[in-house]
Parts: sequence; structure tokens; C-alpha cells
Amino acid sequence: MSHSINLPRIMQVGKNARSHLPEILNSLGAKRPLIITDKMMVSLGYIDQIQNLLKAENIESDYFDETIPEPTSASIEAGVNHVKTHQYDAIIAVGGGSPIDSAKAISILSKFGGEIRDYKFPRQVNEIGLPIIAIPTTAGTGSECTRFTIITDDKTSEKMLCAGLGFLPIAAIIDYELTMSLPARTTADTGIDALTHAIEAYVSKKASPYSDAQAIAAMKLIGPNLQIAYHEPGNESAREKMMLGSTFAGIAFSNASVALVHGMSRPIGAFFHVPHGLSNAMLLPMITEFSIQAAPERYADCAKAMGVAHIDDSHEVANQKLVQALAEINKDLKVPTLAEFGVDRKYFDEVVQTMAEQAIASGSPSNNPITPTIAEMISLYKQLW
Repeated sequence: MSHSINLPRIMQVGKNARSHLPEILNSLGAKRPLIITDKMMVSLGYIDQIQNLLKAENIESDYFDETIPEPTSASIEAGVNHVKTHQYDAIIAVGGGSPIDSAKAISILSKFGGEIRDYKFPRQVNEIGLPIIAIPTTAGTGSECTRFTIITDDKTSEKMLCAGLGFLPIAAIIDYELTMSLPARTTADTGIDALTHAIEAYVSKKASPYSDAQAIAAMKLIGPNLQIAYHEPGNESAREKMMLGSTFAGIAFSNASVALVHGMSRPIGAFFHVPHGLSNAMLLPMITEFSIQAAPERYADCAKAMGVAHIDDSHEVANQKLVQALAEINKDLKVPTLAEFGVDRKYFDEVVQTMAEQAIASGSPSNNPITPTIAEMISLYKQLW
């Protein structure tokens, strides 16, 4: 059996990798790029640095900083309108998953029109929009090397999964120095997001030997370094390993898909505005425990790759250690419950059926070792409280 593997055409990885941006643009024949980012990246001075770098090579650029956390169909509209009224030939996406996801949607809609809901899964969006160079500043969503974007429909509160080669950046610049100033909460949430990508890609029904190798490599990097990066934000070695692990995890899940954690996570973000990585973290221990019985060997491999189980441990022992370790990571990284986050219980009970239905409709739960029924998913949501 063969597997289709999709990656960015260009990947520049390592310390100060961002300095190679001008030559990447030149290799693409791009002379008028738009930087898509958020106001935080502007205030931190990253956009000034990038524009000065480009200016030194006689490349003029604009920036658009109106993206928001957990982008919505309305939030990307302004970006689409901005691109349509200018003559840009490339997009440079700078930031965490939200600016990069926004850039992907803007790239497609500005060229092909329509609304983002027209492009949601199961449609495969293989049209090519404006070329995207993705520069992540978190470790991370892995969005710089995935063929997915996640946008919330303002009208229905559905967090829509959009998939296809049209959303895959043409180039990715993986520079861990850009993560050194991340606050602890962002480090924790994005780090657990990356770990979830790796685990779910490895246990996915769509896994392949290629995605397995990427997922295991990601877990070997993230497992021992996530808590170090959280507690020691200036630890350059831990930051570098987390960044590389995040990219490996992104490659893994882009080619094997995610599963039940992500399927159930998206409605939590859409209805209650819980950051994506944080909602993944809330779900990961419980969904892992629920799913282990259907793939005990695979989950045991995860435990061993993360370094929380011994290589000689039986599957049963390794899996017990995995569930315990995931719960301990959440405790150490101060991951709240839904109640602690401030979710209203009455509203939660009103929408939980819709959440389960949206989760199933996203397609991700069908990749899980066990595909739950709607009733089982509602029960899992309620246990999460």
C-alpha cells in the first residue's frame, strides 16, 4: 500500500532561520508580499524586524494585523477585502496558529471568492491561492506544514475544518528564537496541542509508516521538554526541541489526520471560546483512557517515546503510566476544568448535543481507534466537566 505525503516545498529550520526570508521570496519570484499577523506580533517588534530585513533586500511589504485568536468567518473577511484591493504576490504568515490559519483562508478566498463555509470538510480544497510562507511563533499548532485550517462560522458557532493542498504553505520558516518570549500559559497550551497532534497521528486509522516516524520523533522531543520549557522559559535547548517537535507533529497529523480529541475540542472552542490547545489539553487524558483498549500497542509506543514508560514495560503497564503522566502534565501546567475555566453549566447542557453532532460531522472522530456514538460523546463531554 502506498501513501500520499504532502509537505511545504521549502523548509528553513533552526536558529535565525528567519534571516533566509528574502531569498525564499526571491526563489518564488515574489516581490510584493503581505504580512498577515496579529497586534501582539506588531507590539513585540517582530513585524518591524521582518520588514527591515526585507527592505534591506529591496523588497517592499505591507502588513495586516487584524487577525484574532480562534479566527471566525467574519474576522477573515477584512483580510480578504484588503488583499482584493492590492496587488500582492505572496503572503507571509507570522504568529501562532490563528494568524497562520487566517492567512490560509484569506489566500484561498481572495482568489476564488465565496464564503469559508463553502470550503469546509469533506470538500478537498486543492485550488492554489496566493503562496504562503509561514513563520510560526509558537510550538505549536504545526500549521506551518499542514493542509488544514480551522475557522469558526459566526452564524452557527461551528468550528469548521477545512482541508486540502490549497491550505498547505509553500514554505515554512521554523525559528525557535521566536518562541523565547512566549508566556507560560501559551507555552503550555501550544505544547500540549503539539503533543496531542503527535499522539493522535500515531493512533489514527490513517497512520502510515511515514507519519509514524514523524509522530514518534515529535513525542521524543516534546515529552521530556514540555514542562522544562514551561518552568524555564529561557531554556534555549528546550525551546528548540519543542519547536522541532511541534513541526514533526504537524507533518505527522497533516499526513495521518487527527482523531477524537480534536473532533471534540473544536466545539468547546467554538461555543465557549476556550483556546484550542487548552481544550485539547482538557480532553487528552480522558480520551486517551477511553481509546486505549482499541490500540494498546500503539498507545504503549507513545508512552515509551515520551519517556514516561520503560522500554521493557508491558502494554498494560505502559498505558497506565501514559494516562497518569498526561493527568500529571495537566496538573503541573495548570490546565483548568471547564468549570474552572468559567463555562456556564446550564448553557453547556443546552448545547452538548449540538457539540457532539458537530464533532462527528468534522470527520476527525472516525480516525480514532474507537469511534464513539453521539450518546458516548455526550457522556464524555459531561465527564469533562
